[in-house]
Amino acid sequence: MSGPIQQDWEPVIIRKKAPTAAAKRDEKAVNEARRAGGPIETIKKYNAGANKASTSTPGLNTRKLDEETDVLAHEKVSSDLKKAIIQARVEKKLTQSQLAQLINEKPHIVQEYESGKAIPNQQIISKLERVLGTKLRGKK
Repeated sequence: MSGPIQQDWEPVIIRKKAPTAAAKRDEKAVNEARRAGGPIETIKKYNAGANKASTSTPGLNTRKLDEETDVLAHEKVSSDLKKAIIQARVEKKLTQSQLAQLINEKPHIVQEYESGKAIPNQQIISKLERVLGTKLRGKK
């Protein structure tokens, strides 16, 4: 190196992106109309820029739901499955909380399965089969 190190201390100015040509034209047209004294119309755009799907008939889906007559319900644990779980747990001399701990689930889950209120989950049933050492699904 032949000489002293010099630093560039000029300030760097970062500005927002300049308005596009279309925005300038619109602004220019509005200003010209104001100067001329002519009427200026503004239009309100509804749902402009919104991420909503617009429908021609907004009440259509509501009416379909009101007219729906099917009774929909989640599948619950069968009585055969809940009896098999209880029987296998009692044979192993485990409490519901001990069984839940062995399958890494909350005690509430085991309680729901044994009362028949749970929605069947194949992963949980397979954990129960493994820990209890019995087949709970399919033909016996």
